[in-house]
Amino acid sequence: MEKSSPRMMGGTREAPVNSSPAVASNAEGEEIEVLESTDVLPVAQEDYDPENSGFISTERFRDLLATHGSELDPHKLEVLLALADGNADGKICYQDFVNLMSNKRSNSFRRAILQGSRQLKGCSLRDEAGLGLSQRLVRHVAYETLPREVDRKWYFDSYTYCPPPWLILAITIAEVAVFMYYGFQLDRLVLQVSSPSFLKSPLPYHPQLRAQAWRYLTYIFMHTGIEHLSLNMAMQLLVGVPLEMVHGALRIGLVYVCGVLAGSLAVSVTDMTAPVVGSSGGVYALVSAHLANVVMNWSGMKCQFKLFRMAMALVCMSVEFGRAVWLRFYPPAFPPCPNPSFVAHLGGVMVGLTLGVVVLQNYEQRLQEQSLFWIFFCVYTLFVLCAVFWNIFAYSLLDVRLPPPP
Repeated sequence: MEKSSPRMMGGTREAPVNSSPAVASNAEGEEIEVLESTDVLPVAQEDYDPENSGFISTERFRDLLATHGSELDPHKLEVLLALADGNADGKICYQDFVNLMSNKRSNSFRRAILQGSRQLKGCSLRDEAGLGLSQRLVRHVAYETLPREVDRKWYFDSYTYCPPPWLILAITIAEVAVFMYYGFQLDRLVLQVSSPSFLKSPLPYHPQLRAQAWRYLTYIFMHTGIEHLSLNMAMQLLVGVPLEMVHGALRIGLVYVCGVLAGSLAVSVTDMTAPVVGSSGGVYALVSAHLANVVMNWSGMKCQFKLFRMAMALVCMSVEFGRAVWLRFYPPAFPPCPNPSFVAHLGGVMVGLTLGVVVLQNYEQRLQEQSLFWIFFCVYTLFVLCAVFWNIFAYSLLDVRLPPPP
């Protein structure tokens, strides 16, 4: 599609030689046709704002679309208007127009056409009235996780609870079931790790049993006690479920599993004699990625009490991390085996601040189209390979004295 570049001349703006493309779909909505016009869009004198040269009002842009995009139905015109005014400030600048007409917004543009029958109201999503309980929940999740109003509208209109956020719920239920099973078996719920039989389970990571590769992931189902499980469950459900509702199980599962694996591998490299239990690696990856996304898009995040929510999340993370540090250096209940390591938390945070941020940055853009995703994914893969070689050779080369197997 040919595109023209508007130019600023002496404080006024030349109209593009080619009008903004009008996009139409056939009656069945199966085929997209791109139409080009050689008409010149008129630029009225009122479009020029002496204080904000280069801006056009959204109402004026609406009139231009209505005049020169007669092939589009009114709903598609509303969609294009919402895409152009992504920050909902009532003004469209030169860069907004270029982004709309270029491939930088190709996914949004495509969705605008394919789903053009949806009505995007001019008012903000928060002002919509008459919503049911499920719709209010979806709207709340949209404001909690997405920084742009147009993205929140896309999500609100397209979310159907099918499939439901099953992944985080399934992991949490499995963790509770395993904890209750060993709680009754060991006859201990508080500080469960102090039982001599706790590490005899086939699930936790133990340095003597590091050849059993499944332990690098299954350790998330074992917790040191009910206080450990409760904190992880709270953060996992409050942050993980809304993120899964927006980004889907595949993306959230990727961040979660990468955090879990990075946590156990980080322990095997830096705290070589310690076992690992708990889901903190995956939980911290999700929470840190979400908090970093909120900070980077602070002005666009419209969630209520966002500063208070961030403070509470940091307090919960600090309490849980402090408990893990205290437990690691507390005299072990059954020497010579040390208590579980806290380094898995740090591994999860690093995954969240790198790979997780990229995954959560744009909920509608495919991961394979993001170069930064591939950079962080390659770095993460390199770390995993180095940690695997470390586990194979370093223990014998360094003559590390490991605790006996459980």
